[in-house]
Amino acid sequence: MSTPQLVVHRDKELMAQAAAARLITKIVDAQAARCSASVVLTGGRNGNGLLAALASSPARDAIDWSRLDLWWGDERFLPEGDPERNVTQARQALLDAVPVDPKRVHAMPASDGPYGNDVDAAAAAYAEELAAASGPEDHGDVPTFDVLMLGVGPDTHVASLFPELPAVRETERTVVGVHGAPKPPPVRVSMTLPAIRAAREVWLLAAGEDKAQAAAIALSGAGEIQAPAAGAYGRGRTLWLLDSAAASRLPRALYPPASP
Repeated sequence: MSTPQLVVHRDKELMAQAAAARLITKIVDAQAARCSASVVLTGGRNGNGLLAALASSPARDAIDWSRLDLWWGDERFLPEGDPERNVTQARQALLDAVPVDPKRVHAMPASDGPYGNDVDAAAAAYAEELAAASGPEDHGDVPTFDVLMLGVGPDTHVASLFPELPAVRETERTVVGVHGAPKPPPVRVSMTLPAIRAAREVWLLAAGEDKAQAAAIALSGAGEIQAPAAGAYGRGRTLWLLDSAAASRLPRALYPPASP
């Protein structure tokens, strides 16, 4: 378990730009060290803001997009192409603008896909895909992702792991179907905390006053069942990327001065 590190930026726009630059560097370094890189994307306004900032960065061409595997931490179980699906939003924000290898874009199954409306079968299939991509050097049935990104919800949820619900209590499976999520749509597919913790680095993104209480709870020693964000950490590094509004309820001594 890595101790959380915090970076606080002036506003969400600067946070997105800085996070995009940080991600480019991390991918390029991983490709130099291990030939390829693997990243787990997140949706939501902060995840999509980061992808849009990456798309507009001239440095994006430093990435060898043909040697990058992209995964998702969770997905809304909706039909293919639905505007609410994370993969649909990621394509609009970034993927349609870069030469990524379609075979290395690992989207979670849609509700009109081969598993129909059986979300548990869809989750099991994604778990099998993760296991097939893992190697002897990895820790268990998921690849050792270079970076796994998560948005933090106002209720402290990450991916589709909501406080007190069964998915956040899962300790064996790497991917589960989520039923009755308090945030629509109620049916989702999500990586579990064991899968999240396989990553070298976990980045948690939070911007806006509505995320301030969640950040304060998750970073105050709360338990992961009550505050799932508190249980999301990487093997080597856990990085909280916040804007000043999201950090406003944290003790000032907990984080370094904001970026200019």
